Parts: sequence; structure tokens; C-alpha cells
Amino acid sequence: MTDDNTPHEDGSGHDELPQPVVRRHHFNTALIWLVPALAALVGLSLVVNSWLQAGPQITVSFQSAEGLDAGKTPVKYKNVVIGRAKKIRLSPDRSHVLVTVALERSAEGFATKGSRFWVVRPRIGLGGVSGIGTLFSGAYIGADVGDSSKPEDDFVGLETPPAVKHGAPGRSFELHTDDLGSLDIGSPVYYRHIQVGRVVSYKLDKDGEGVSLHIFVDGPNDKFVTPASRFWNASGVDLSLGANGLKLDTQSLATVIAGGVAFQDPKGPHDNTPAPEDTNYRLFSSREDAMAPPDGPPRYIRMRFEQSVRGLAVGAPVEFLGINLGKVVSVRLDYNEKTGRFPVLVGAVVYPQRLGKAYQQLEAQAKARGENPDLSQLMARLVANGLRAQARTGNLLTGQLYVAMDFVPHASKVRFDPDAKPMTIPTVPGSFDKLQDQVAEIVTKLDKIPFDSIGKNLDLTLTSLNATIRQVNGKTLPQLSQTMHGVQTTMGTASDALSGDSPLQQNLGLTLQELQRAARSLRVFVDYLDVHPSALLRGRRPDAEPSPPPPAVPAVPASQPSQGSKP
Repeated sequence: MTDDNTPHEDGSGHDELPQPVVRRHHFNTALIWLVPALAALVGLSLVVNSWLQAGPQITVSFQSAEGLDAGKTPVKYKNVVIGRAKKIRLSPDRSHVLVTVALERSAEGFATKGSRFWVVRPRIGLGGVSGIGTLFSGAYIGADVGDSSKPEDDFVGLETPPAVKHGAPGRSFELHTDDLGSLDIGSPVYYRHIQVGRVVSYKLDKDGEGVSLHIFVDGPNDKFVTPASRFWNASGVDLSLGANGLKLDTQSLATVIAGGVAFQDPKGPHDNTPAPEDTNYRLFSSREDAMAPPDGPPRYIRMRFEQSVRGLAVGAPVEFLGINLGKVVSVRLDYNEKTGRFPVLVGAVVYPQRLGKAYQQLEAQAKARGENPDLSQLMARLVANGLRAQARTGNLLTGQLYVAMDFVPHASKVRFDPDAKPMTIPTVPGSFDKLQDQVAEIVTKLDKIPFDSIGKNLDLTLTSLNATIRQVNGKTLPQLSQTMHGVQTTMGTASDALSGDSPLQQNLGLTLQELQRAARSLRVFVDYLDVHPSALLRGRRPDAEPSPPPPAVPAVPASQPSQGSKP
């Protein structure tokens, strides 16, 4: 018998194989769903965290989206990321772009009124180079928080970074000037050639007659701005030629290129306390004008010139005895029907207080006399003393004129109305005009000289002189030559006659000796008559016999002792 479990040789046994037993464990099945659950939990936590960290969304408008990328461009404050550009789209009118910025919750304070946003990108200008770091990291949106706490969602982005950020130490001030010149936002502000601030903004005045500049002076240098400070435009190069030579003044090379403002306190006693915030100042055109004494209230005067004032332009100075009193503001023609001439009316603005104590003394004297101390009344007294306006040459090279108010000696009296409006100052011809008149008089006198008649007479005289010279050369000179030859022959003969060995010379010598002896005898005779005047009647007495000579005394030898002497 065979075992039923033994398979057949052909492999076709009918016995069944053992079946595996599967045991199911519920714990292993739960582990499979743990991973997706954890992933979902992490995702949910990220969503919750993102929702918790998300801040407000704001919209900032820019002129262009250059350098901006939705979802990538960050928003930074002090180089810290506080948000990101979420969406960029065109405005409905396509005039600008709208950038939706998602701020972080920690940056909620930037969604308030007064906050400022701008695009930081590389910029090269007269004020310098900025944004170099964005060449590698890309452009980003800069932010500056405002002082207000009022919520705001829509902002207008700045096209250039602000010159001063909120909270910066220092103070701002207002400057008023006639025109902007070369100044711009970011132009430096100097104090004693040291940069202490910058120009923040500028705008036209409401009346359009000037420009107002907003400057910011950094602390602690803002304490040097006092109520007495003077500001002037330090742009470019101040070049002047005066009695002391050539003067060149500039703050720095930056002011020559980009312009600048400088300030300083005037000399002498003044208020040194720091000026309050937003104090208004006048911006002068130069340091000389800024440091000049206070002008005081201006007065308009008019001058009437009967001669040409070529070279006199608007802005020319008006001086009183060499002191700058004001400037010319208008030059226009007028017509006089009686004379048919065209006088020139020159208008000027003067500042009487520039005369200082002299003007105060004039006012005090007028009050002491009981007169009105007004400028017109004072000017009437000065005009009576010879005060006149005169156009003088200020520069011989350019021919520019200026108006000089000076006392003219022996000036003719003129009618001056102190109540006339405007006040008209009498004038006299300028020094150059007088020179022209003198030259004209000389030319007139020269024209009266009969040069034609003089030329004809001179021609006749020269003809006669030419004939005379020919006669002299033809006749007189040959005769004169013969005469000179005869004179030379005569002089030679005389020289031979007066030579040392000639008979004439010997006889002349003997004659002179005889004359000497005769003169000596005559002198002896005169001397004798002086002693014996009776000799003229009695004749000369005979000479007395000579007396004998006295006996000779023998000489004693020096070696022998005299008598009575001891040996």
C-alpha cells in the first residue's frame, strides 16, 4: 500500500498543499496613516503660523515697476525685511503701477499715515552715488515709518529716497529766495566749510514770486543755527576783483558741481540761543550780501538822465559816497514833448539804514529842528546842499556803469518836491559824459583851424626853401669853400710868422723885455716922488756917501774859558 501523501511519479497527485495562516495586527495598520497625518498637521501649523505672522496689506503706487518682482522683492527698514511685494499691476488709467505689499505683523506700524516708501536701486547723481549694494542683491522697497498712528492702506511711493528720515536728530528750517539756482534736493548745507545738513525739499511760493527751501541740519550741529544766523547760496565759485586783488571763494568742490547752502552768525553782539524748529530765513545770493548790515525798509527813488546811460543795467549798484545804498531795478525811456528829446528814467531801490549812525544822526537833527524825519524831507536838505545822482563808469574793461550819489560843488539850484511820488533825485552828467563833451569841444576847435590854407602856405614855403637850398648848394657853398681855403692859407702864414725861431718872434721878445725895464724904472720913479715930492722943482739930490763899515769884533774860541771863570 502506498501512502496517500506520497505524490505520484508523473506529479499528478491529488493531495492539496498546506495553506498559509495570515495573522492581522491592528497596530501596524495605524502606523501607515501616521505620516500623512503628521504632514497635514505640519502644513496646518504653517498655515496657522503664516496667518498669525501675516500683517496688513497695503498698496503703493510707483511711476514704474523697474527692478520689482512680484513675490520676490522685499520691503526693508534699516536693512531688515518687514514685508514683500505680493502683486504688481497697472493702474486703471495706465499712468503708474500699483504694488500690493504684504507686511509682517511686527510691521503694522508702517501701515499708518505719514509712512513713506521708495525703490532702492543704484543711483548716480550730482549729490553722489547711492544703492550700490543692490547691484548684487537686486532692488528692494525702502520704508520709513511716520509719526502718526492713523491707519492707512494706500500710499504714493517716492521716486527718490528721502533726504531725512523720521526720528533723525536735528531740526529743519525754511529758507526763502528769489530763484533756486543750482540747488537741488540733497544739496549740502555748510557751517564753517563743514557739511552739517542738506536740502530736503523746495517749492514755489503761492504768489510765484520766489522759492521756499526746506533744509535739515543734523544734530548736534543744529544748535549753531540761531535767530541771527545768515544763510547764503554757496553754489559755484565766487570770484571778485577789488582794490585788494583777486579774491576766490568757494565752500567745496561739491558746491561747484551740485550747489550748496552755507550759514554763519554775523560778527558783534547777537542772540546765540538755538533757533526754534521751522524758523524762516532769507537766502542771500552771496556771503557779502548776507553779512552786510540789516537793510531795513526799502525806498523807491527815480532819477532822470538827459544823456545816454549805455552800460547801466538792472542790478547795477547805487552808492552814496562809496557806500552801497541799493540797486537799480528799472531802466526805461521817456519822451519830452517840449524839447523833443528822450530822457532815461532810472528806478532804484535804496535802503537808508545802510548808512548806519549817519542816518540816525540826520533823523535826530531833523527832530531837534521840529522837522519831519522822513527820508524825503532829509533828501530835500541834502539836495539843497548839492546832492546829485551821476552815472559813472564802474569798469573800464566792460564799460559797466553805476549810479553815484555825491555832492557836486557849485551845483546849480534845482526844484525838488519832497512830496512827489516817487521821489525824484536830480542828476548831473557823468564823468564820462563830461569827457565826451570836452573831446567834442576839442574836435570843434580843431575843425575851425584852416588846415587847407595852412597846407597851401606850407607848400609854398617848402617850395621857396627848396629853391633857396638849391641856390646855396650851387653858388654859396663853392664860394664859401674858396673863402675857407684862403683863411686856412692866412692862418698857416701867421703860424709860420709866430714860430719860435722867426725874427718876428725874437723882436717881439726883445720888445717885451724893454717894456718890463721901462715899467720897473717908472715904478722906482714913482716911489721916489712919493718920498721926495720936491724933486719935481729942485731936482734929485745927490746920493749920500756910503758910511765906513764898523770894526770887526774878534771871536772867542769855544775851547778857551773866559776871564773870571774857574778852571
